[in-house]
Amino acid sequence: MRSILKASAVALVTSAALATGAFADGHKLSGEMKIFLDTSNPAPRATFEGIIAQFDEMHPDLKIETTIIDRDAYKTQIRNFLTANPPDVATWYAGNRMLPYVTTGLFEDVSDLWTGDLAAELASTKTAMTIDGKQWGVPYTYYQWGMYYRKDIFDELGLTVPTNWEEEKANCQKIVDSGRKCYTIGTKFLWTAAGWFDYLNLRTNGYEFHMALTAGKESWTDDRVKKTMANWRELIDMGAFIDDHTAYSWQEAIPFLVDGQATAYLMGNFAVDPIKAAGLTDDQLDFYQFPLITEGIPMAEEAPTDTLHIPSGAANKEAARAFLKFVATPDIQTSMNASLGQLPVNNKASVNTDDKFVKAGFEMLNNASALAQFFDRDAPAEMAKVGMEGFQEFMVRPDNLDQILQRLEKTRERVYK
Repeated sequence: MRSILKASAVALVTSAALATGAFADGHKLSGEMKIFLDTSNPAPRATFEGIIAQFDEMHPDLKIETTIIDRDAYKTQIRNFLTANPPDVATWYAGNRMLPYVTTGLFEDVSDLWTGDLAAELASTKTAMTIDGKQWGVPYTYYQWGMYYRKDIFDELGLTVPTNWEEEKANCQKIVDSGRKCYTIGTKFLWTAAGWFDYLNLRTNGYEFHMALTAGKESWTDDRVKKTMANWRELIDMGAFIDDHTAYSWQEAIPFLVDGQATAYLMGNFAVDPIKAAGLTDDQLDFYQFPLITEGIPMAEEAPTDTLHIPSGAANKEAARAFLKFVATPDIQTSMNASLGQLPVNNKASVNTDDKFVKAGFEMLNNASALAQFFDRDAPAEMAKVGMEGFQEFMVRPDNLDQILQRLEKTRERVYK
């Protein structure tokens, strides 16, 4: 980590020079720029405060006013402030979560920023940032999802990392035969089950169908959804998941992996630190990409992406565009994400190569065919809630599948009309 921080200090100077060069014609940013952030947790807050201070130093004639709002409160306030009191820059999320603010004209089209080198450097998220052929924001961080597994138990059982569904199930059967569960999971707060649905649907039917489904353009009673659920049921019927998972949060499911009762956890990279804190070492814990299910389906990945946007009612769009461009540069993204412990989106940015999980995620996402944002970001809130309740029920009572899918379909018909 120390080497990253040293590199970042140099990088910030480089970025500053580049940005200053952009205004070498004597033109300077001026006036006020208001930034609304949902980065209320300590690490994200400190990260943004540092980046904003750097930008402020580069533009002494520009007065920057920053407002930090609690993350959950931000989600309920954004529509109001975009309408009544729009800042110049606002944080939000990629994918369909942008849609309500794009279709109502509250977000500015920033396709002009997605040109030249920057377009190539941010290419992995371009699909997630695009609606109606235009880009509506700039990403600053994301993180990978995948299988975090007990390498020492795999070695003990003679298992290798699976690359396809048959190998995944064969491994799982050997794990079950050894008296263990294949996967830990805590579905008390529902969303962890959505991670399984997302990956199973992405691998069974592909990114385009998955995104059409979460956008309300496909039926939940479609045979392709039933195929995804059939693949899921194969694992359920094998006894692959820990018992009583509805009683646990995602954190409370970690001990099953740590004490060896389960051998893998489908989760985001944010889980690595608490897993290590619970006792596992890098020699025991490793990572692999969710395996191929349907031959020929490109390998899209789950990568919740946090983004910056310019409200259409912003007063200082010139400064806002300069700030978004600044945050998107490789050097700034290296610095920011070293502090956040997440992945830079810019493929020219650097990551801490001493962290094998960060390194693996960076390589996997940069080679992904497309990126999904996660079920509760890709689907509207009401659809996401009913969907995740259905996924949890399915994991406990798979025989209820028809009723569950009919309930989801009725919700789709109501939510998207």
